[in-house]
Amino acid sequence: MTAASGLAVDQAARPPVLWASLLKDALLAALVAALLALPLVGLQTYDIGGGALGIRTHFDWVAIGAAAVFAGRLVLRLSLQLRGFRGISRETPLSHLATWASRQTLPITLAGIAFAVALPLLPFSSRYVIDLGTTVLIYVMLGWGLNVVVGLAGLLDLGYVAFYAVGAYTFGLLAHDLDFTFWEALPFSGLVAASFGIILGFPVLRLRGDYLAIVTLGFGEIIRIVLLNWAPVTGGPNGIGGIPRPSFFGLPFARSAPEGVATFHQFFGLEFSPDHRVIFLYFVILGMALVTNLFTLRIRRLPLGRAWEALREDEVACRALGINPTNVKLSAFAIGAMFGGLAGCFFATRQGFISPESFTFIESATILAIVVLGGMGSQMGVVLAAILLVTLPEFGRAFAEFRMLIFGAAMVAVMVWRPRGLISHREPTLRLGAAPAGDAGQ
Repeated sequence: MTAASGLAVDQAARPPVLWASLLKDALLAALVAALLALPLVGLQTYDIGGGALGIRTHFDWVAIGAAAVFAGRLVLRLSLQLRGFRGISRETPLSHLATWASRQTLPITLAGIAFAVALPLLPFSSRYVIDLGTTVLIYVMLGWGLNVVVGLAGLLDLGYVAFYAVGAYTFGLLAHDLDFTFWEALPFSGLVAASFGIILGFPVLRLRGDYLAIVTLGFGEIIRIVLLNWAPVTGGPNGIGGIPRPSFFGLPFARSAPEGVATFHQFFGLEFSPDHRVIFLYFVILGMALVTNLFTLRIRRLPLGRAWEALREDEVACRALGINPTNVKLSAFAIGAMFGGLAGCFFATRQGFISPESFTFIESATILAIVVLGGMGSQMGVVLAAILLVTLPEFGRAFAEFRMLIFGAAMVAVMVWRPRGLISHREPTLRLGAAPAGDAGQ
């Protein structure tokens, strides 16, 4: 058979594009979008004076949104149908890029670390850029901590923000009552958060899937409500203020200091600048994030890390192999919670003030979205997802009214084109070597 005849047969075998079905589906999606957008976007209240409210209509925005949904739905369904035809590649540029990135882990990691270290010194760097980089690194560290529980051990945790809050309040209370500095309180925040992880682990040892998610969600809300109502200890809705900032080996980042104490800029002979503290905080969280990554990569190669991954794949097989699921689950909760507590301690010293409003469910959802969008179990994927989710709303400030709409649309787009995450490929933690030459013939 010639190439021409083969192509003709292949084209004849392709089913026709069902335009009527595609248009009907796109119209239905546009109609639903218009009905949802009508009360949310199409009607806007405003004060006309005298305590009365008027209503402005924005039906043009509704029409534009419905048209965008129609076009997007039509293109999506058409592309999915074409990808199902024989001879049409299922690979996309995004998947090619993700595959290439997964094979170039070491060079990309070294380049990323070099860029992160040099960020405060780059020409375009500013206090806003450094603050944004600090926020990204906080979420990277939280994502890597939750990745231990969700990505490696396969335990769906919707209350991870509770450990974040425990670490922050541990530092706040130690600083308020015992005058602890950041460096003195940092290990205690990690230990207390790890103990809370074990406390959460015991009641959920026999739960899986959705039931585990519901219990962890309740645990996160319990912690928030306790912080909100235990006012004599936590300050209630007023929170805890006056949390000390970190110092550089005892050198405070202040314009002046008590007699006999040198400040950072005095010790190094620099002109005082508030940016010194911002840059120092950036490098502190960068160091904490790198330590978290190194610890996670190392422990994945140990028997405990392999037990986590075995538990994620099949708990029954784990029991058959003699692995104790109780210890494995508790260790995953404890270590993941420890990283959350350390990040919470840093958050407290960065803000100088904490309150229960900083630890709502939306924080847990954002951290979980970072892990899922990045690819569960992928360290590099967590970094990419954290950069995407943190910086995307910042770029949408010019479209403040549509900021969350753009954010949600971007998340949906990523999950449509990369349903297993930005980097779904995971390197195995253990490889079997080649059999000796003498054993080949046996």
